[in-house]
Amino acid sequence: MSESVKEVVRGACPHDCPDTCAIETTVENGRAVKIRGAADLPFTNGTLCTKVAHYLERVYSDQRLLHPMKRVGRKGEGRFVRISWDEALGTIAEKFGAIAADDPRAILPYSYGGTLGFVQGSSMDLRFFHRLGASLLDRTICSAAGTAGWKATVGASIGTDPEAIVDAKLILIWGANPVVSNLHGWRYIQEAKRRGAKLVCIDPRRSETAAKCDLHLAPWPGTDGALALAMMQVLIADDLVDRDYITAHTLGFDELAARVRDCTPEWAAPLTGLPAEAIRSLARDYGSAKPAAIRLNYGLNRSGGGGMAVRNVACLPALTGAWRHPAGGAVLSTSGNFPVDQHALERPDLYPRDARPPRTINMVEIGDALLTADEPPIRALYVYNSNPVAVAPDNRRVREGFAREDLFCVVHELFQTDTADYADILLPATSQLEHRDLHKSYGHLYAVSNTPAIAPLGEAKPNTEVFRLLAARLGFTEPELFESDDEIAAAAFRRRDERVLGLQPTLVARGWARLNLPRPFAPFAKGGFPTPSGKCEFRSDWLARQGLDPLPAWVPPHESPVSNPALAARFPLAMISPPARNFLNTSFSSQPRFVEQEGGPKLEIHPDDAAERGIVDGASLRIFNDRGAFHARAVVTDGVRRGVVVAPSVWWRKLSGDGENANAVTSPALTDLGGGPTFYDCLVDVAKETSND
Repeated sequence: MSESVKEVVRGACPHDCPDTCAIETTVENGRAVKIRGAADLPFTNGTLCTKVAHYLERVYSDQRLLHPMKRVGRKGEGRFVRISWDEALGTIAEKFGAIAADDPRAILPYSYGGTLGFVQGSSMDLRFFHRLGASLLDRTICSAAGTAGWKATVGASIGTDPEAIVDAKLILIWGANPVVSNLHGWRYIQEAKRRGAKLVCIDPRRSETAAKCDLHLAPWPGTDGALALAMMQVLIADDLVDRDYITAHTLGFDELAARVRDCTPEWAAPLTGLPAEAIRSLARDYGSAKPAAIRLNYGLNRSGGGGMAVRNVACLPALTGAWRHPAGGAVLSTSGNFPVDQHALERPDLYPRDARPPRTINMVEIGDALLTADEPPIRALYVYNSNPVAVAPDNRRVREGFAREDLFCVVHELFQTDTADYADILLPATSQLEHRDLHKSYGHLYAVSNTPAIAPLGEAKPNTEVFRLLAARLGFTEPELFESDDEIAAAAFRRRDERVLGLQPTLVARGWARLNLPRPFAPFAKGGFPTPSGKCEFRSDWLARQGLDPLPAWVPPHESPVSNPALAARFPLAMISPPARNFLNTSFSSQPRFVEQEGGPKLEIHPDDAAERGIVDGASLRIFNDRGAFHARAVVTDGVRRGVVVAPSVWWRKLSGDGENANAVTSPALTDLGGGPTFYDCLVDVAKETSND
């Protein structure tokens, strides 16, 4: 009998989470038998979230796609037969070639956060579509509004080091649920609480995080910007600001002070649904605590005024001088600390110089784009790292677009998702354990390398390999289209940037490396903001040049009693659809373990709203507006404020029970900044299902 061969392979979690954990996979005779968090990376600290702790169930699932297939039924039926890679590649190349000969902009790639890796997520794929001359995709579906609001104020996605937050005396957790979506970051917040910090959660729902905080404030969805303006008014009126920091390191304070003079807590109270005294008390606590930190996430950027809301919150630590302290300030994302060489990764210079001007399509509007785009209409779609038929808003329009018989659709996936059911050619993708990658983080300061632990299962191929093969089939000869995954990973960071000098050997040997940043790291203690002025910009000329309000402002939701009272009279409940605890977008929402734990789609509703509609706990509900409807089980709870309902998401439509999910009712309207989605800006009504429905 031969001896068992066992090794431990270093890797990275690829999923859309700020924690970007380093993982260790034990492989025995070519099969992964154990996965755990790397103990030597301080942020990961040897633990994984529940989802990734069971990652081997995903890798070895009997539902994995292992061979190329072509459609044999109607679009959406999900009926396929197996074909060879040669036939699949030949079909795609023939279709793409014919369309490109007419106008390559009729071809659209569609991808997002199925992996956050540089290699498999944003390199060879973009090089290929640039060379083809295809339409460009504006990848806005998660964070675009908040990123724009933060950039207008702070300059780049840089903020407080999440590890330093342990020394804060007050932490505002704003639009975030780190117990579910930032588990390792939550560990540092808990440590701060043990050291005496007060934790305040600002969320329309009493989330898992809110339940563990000292104070929970539940504003009406989409009104965070008004709350932040009122806090600024109190800080300035009560002289709780750091005048020296403001003078040395900010721009536009006098204009800001004039703007917020009338934005009192009494003004904000009817907008936010919070008592004026609660707003005043929050502002005074924030202005008095030294140091005070704010941990934002992207929940508050998913409404009509989401970009400005993040901008308004981003002004607070500059007013109080909280940036002076490593444990103070605020953090939305740490990703701007990583010197990513996007040009080297994506090679936009490959776009044909003699081609028509590039066309950009916002991924949030994919339904309308497929149904109404012209000059030229979209004739081919290549979907990878995403599941738009489940995750894109205004789902009825999205399905209508994907159902077009004249649309040639390729889907490269691990599983037969809702989107895969509409594919003409369905390709099997590798999991993170089967390919090479390199990751930055948006929740800490460590780069993490991923080495393949096992050989690809079946005939699965990574994104990079498929695009290299397609480039060859189409006769492209540019060497950039044939670089290896290792070469791509080596070029991901700007090599001469001091933050990454000397990191490559450590990344290769250990699998992770901290950026060359000081400890403690207080990025703006002495100013040095990466804005045009070098200061925190209360007034933003960058916004002014776009014809936008250069100062912090109140931008109401698209759908609310304030902004649209007629619509609110018909649909009086504001619905938000935050991540279900056991799902991550739709990446884990087909795994039997997690589907069973979630127990089916549910809707959290306040007892008063339920009583008005004759709804009891556990009742079957229909949630509806003019865009559509979906069904869920009632969870009657005072964990949501009156007038708000919560639909934990995102369910695969075909596993939801009625073939719909929360995106049946969400809007394709865009945010004020960044062209982002407005998933949490959605008025609905709810009715109890009857036996005749």
